[in-house]
Amino acid sequence: MQKKNGSAILRDPAQTKSTAFSLQERADLNLRGLLPHAVTSLHGQTARVLENMRRKNNDIERYIFLTALQDRNETLFYRTLIDNIDETMPLIYTPTVGQACREFAHIFRRPRGFYITPDDRGQIRSMLDHWPKENVRVIVVTDGHRILGLGDLGANGMGISIGKLSLYIACAGIHPSQCMPVMLDVGTNNKDLREDPLYLGYPHDRLTGDAYLDLVDEFMVAARDKFPHVLIQFEDFLTPNAYGLLARYRDDCLCFNDDIQGTAAVALAGVMASTRATGKAFKNLKVMFLGAGSAATGIGDLMARAFEAEGFSKAQARERLWFVDVEGLVVAGRDDLAPHNLPYAHDHPAMGFMTALDTIKPDILIGATGAPGTFNQAVIAKIAEINDKPVVFALSNPTSRAECTAEEAYSWSDGRAIFSSGSPFKPMVLEDGSVRRPGQGNNAYVFPGIGLGAMAADITALPDALFLVAAKCLAALVSDADLAEGALYPHLTSIRTVSLAIASDVASAAYDLGLARAERPNDLTAYISKMMYDPQY
Repeated sequence: MQKKNGSAILRDPAQTKSTAFSLQERADLNLRGLLPHAVTSLHGQTARVLENMRRKNNDIERYIFLTALQDRNETLFYRTLIDNIDETMPLIYTPTVGQACREFAHIFRRPRGFYITPDDRGQIRSMLDHWPKENVRVIVVTDGHRILGLGDLGANGMGISIGKLSLYIACAGIHPSQCMPVMLDVGTNNKDLREDPLYLGYPHDRLTGDAYLDLVDEFMVAARDKFPHVLIQFEDFLTPNAYGLLARYRDDCLCFNDDIQGTAAVALAGVMASTRATGKAFKNLKVMFLGAGSAATGIGDLMARAFEAEGFSKAQARERLWFVDVEGLVVAGRDDLAPHNLPYAHDHPAMGFMTALDTIKPDILIGATGAPGTFNQAVIAKIAEINDKPVVFALSNPTSRAECTAEEAYSWSDGRAIFSSGSPFKPMVLEDGSVRRPGQGNNAYVFPGIGLGAMAADITALPDALFLVAAKCLAALVSDADLAEGALYPHLTSIRTVSLAIASDVASAAYDLGLARAERPNDLTAYISKMMYDPQY
């Protein structure tokens, strides 16, 4: 890229070094007089960022501060994220991104991402030519219909696409210029949003039916025409659309749904790792889900494949998995089940959640409800009565929507619970002095590495087999020290190492399956490692 001259380079977030420009660079680029005297290192700039971020009064202010940094200096923003990922990831993504999406129109500062509305029918392909980057390799697209556990947030959902792509960059080293957030702004059924004078979205009821599908079809065709090697990640679509769109496109293009497949891989990895802590063989596990939406059944689908790999038939694999929704146990004979629930509707008497828990006696309890407090004291006490080391996943995001807190899981199980959550909880010291680190089953452990592997091998499709590979890889990276702390996932500080390992395993499997277009390098891991963006001046 040809560098701009003079003050323009200071305002270019992709090229600026701000106070880190050397004296010679200041002379060469006509920057003398435009900067303070001192030449600051990137490390020194990061220290200044952290000092200013930490003096903010609350997390949403810290989010706004970091977003402003991203707008003015990408290198410094991503360096700060990478070197302080355990502190910054909860700010740029869950749980803070939930509040950021609710308030998106009110905290809006500068346009970021690509917006498509029903008024753009027939013009999406030509509109994509307005995007300033040519080599886009990852798109995260949402329609804002089911943002985390917060519901229909319309165009405010763009915060999710932006946040996810920040994690692709920070956690897996995909270059910022190769990432594109997309908002399918098809309206909102949230009346409060439509009546908000500051709302920035398409102020109409949601598009539905064939008109909705036609718009998504046009976007998918246009995106693949403009960016032939792009990976498209569907994010936070309502369950029927999430399954419908995945089925519609997965066989013809490189795409996946993170709520279904990414969540599944992360949860499966945690379940696999838990067997080393409990001493129970994976093939003998019984798993109960509270919640039967796209996240829960996505986990079930991938877990069934894992049971099949243990030698079970498809029917036998599904018999290990039990689901409970608001109407009770998912069983055959119910006439209110969605298509994705039917494979798990067992021949069993109907019953409520607590009765099902006591009757089926699962080894693993997974919550994906979006309803806080559903794992109450009676639930945790019961799963602890059934198991010496009860394994509990409270996966709903953000933190305010978790089925229970880490403290509740530990205190109500006499400290025996092995607890994981979708959003972060702080480590706890139990009454006996032992430390428990709640494992965060964050999709960031999986989707960035999958994207990196797909890019490295130029993969043509992402079948479930590759998500199973990613889950096994992540489970193997959980150390004995992690398990001793009660955590089913590695420390976030190792996330780039995790992403590299997953990318290597996914790419290798893709080559073996005939899904890779790129020539296979002699040392795949070394090749991928060299691809990874490392923000430096």
